[in-house]
Amino acid sequence: MTVLTQFVVGLVFGLGLLLSGMSNPEKVLDFLDLAAIRSGGWDPSLIFVMAGAVAVTFIGFRLIFRRQRPLLDDRFHLPSSQTLDWRIAIGPAIFGIGWGLAGICPGPAFVALGYGSPAIVLFVVAMLIGMAAARLLASRQPQPSAALSE
Repeated sequence: MTVLTQFVVGLVFGLGLLLSGMSNPEKVLDFLDLAAIRSGGWDPSLIFVMAGAVAVTFIGFRLIFRRQRPLLDDRFHLPSSQTLDWRIAIGPAIFGIGWGLAGICPGPAFVALGYGSPAIVLFVVAMLIGMAAARLLASRQPQPSAALSE
């Protein structure tokens, strides 16, 4: 039952990305290009996608955490550390820069593979190589002990 549930959730997520335009790099780049406001080329429609996602998440978290445990697991898997280290600060910054340059991030990239675009295929291949390289580098380095919050 868990695999079927995961499939359905992934399918709904992918359909949402398609319907919202998040799997279209041009639409995302038109949203991120704030300089285009003056020329009328800015596309503000993704604000509604983000507002909808924030609203669903806000309500969903409030409802889910009222439960003793999740529906499909024996416990909630939440981060135990509240320490902010350099990897937690730099990782999202790199993600944001990449998203701003390419107009696409990992989830929508996999959905966009269905378009058959060579650029998307190249992006996904480069992304997977980058992920493998990051894991390899992380496994060779000692865990950071200095926290940003200290």
